[in-house]
Amino acid sequence: MEIKRIAILGGGQMGAGIAEVAASHGITVAMIKATPGPSDKARAGIEKGLGRLVEKGKIELIAAEQALERITFTDDLGAAADADLFIESIIEDLDTKKQKFAEADKLMGPEAILASNTSTLNITAMQNGTDRPGRFIGLHFFNPATMMKLVEVIPTETTAAEVTAAAITFVERLGKTPVLVKDKTGFIVNRLLTPYMCDAIRCLESGLADIAGIDTAMQLGANHPMGPLALADYIGLDIVNAMASNLFESFGEDYMAPTPLLKKMVAAGTLGRKSQLGFYDYSQRPPTPNLSLLV
Repeated sequence: MEIKRIAILGGGQMGAGIAEVAASHGITVAMIKATPGPSDKARAGIEKGLGRLVEKGKIELIAAEQALERITFTDDLGAAADADLFIESIIEDLDTKKQKFAEADKLMGPEAILASNTSTLNITAMQNGTDRPGRFIGLHFFNPATMMKLVEVIPTETTAAEVTAAAITFVERLGKTPVLVKDKTGFIVNRLLTPYMCDAIRCLESGLADIAGIDTAMQLGANHPMGPLALADYIGLDIVNAMASNLFESFGEDYMAPTPLLKKMVAAGTLGRKSQLGFYDYSQRPPTPNLSLLV
């Protein structure tokens, strides 16, 4: 099965990034906002991303214009009806995802594939809300989807072999590297990465070192491009908290659980880059450590 048309539910950073990559590789995209209203923000983000590629000489202006023309922006889920692949990229809430998949399932053709871009949630639990368990799979892209090369491909025990093969071919067409993963909470990357970030927060809570010290140590001592606290800010502390909660609920390991400080920051709306304040203050240039923490 060749995937020529896709529909993406969710016009946030991840959904828009996947749309940009797919359209840049010749695939027709229906970009569906999960909430009613105009798609100006998603469109502007994609235009900006394509513009940067033109400025850097990575693509021609005509190619950028053609990519944008391949994307239809809407808030109507009905736009997914003729898609070969439906990718959900919305809030990390299982019930909400199941509801949207059930709606898409009724709209789409019998050969269409349903996929979730969830970072930690169980794929099997989502597919149980549809009538096509054989044509359901996880496709976990990484942020920013325009740059990150990995896509975790997560078939369930009932996913048809041809669906898995089509998903892998699709990922490779986008210039990404697919890695097959079993349907276990967190998959590979977030099962390892989320506890790492939570342990860094515990180090801060215990007074082992300050914010800059923890991040600098991991950058220079482990050759990481970004320290764990800066990384948590980049991902979004609400997302890190949700991933840690999901892991702890699934495996019951204390080291996987969100920390008190993380919970407190999320409750206060201190979410990292998206709120301009997290472990760092992003209203400053360059960002500076948030010295109000643990005071």
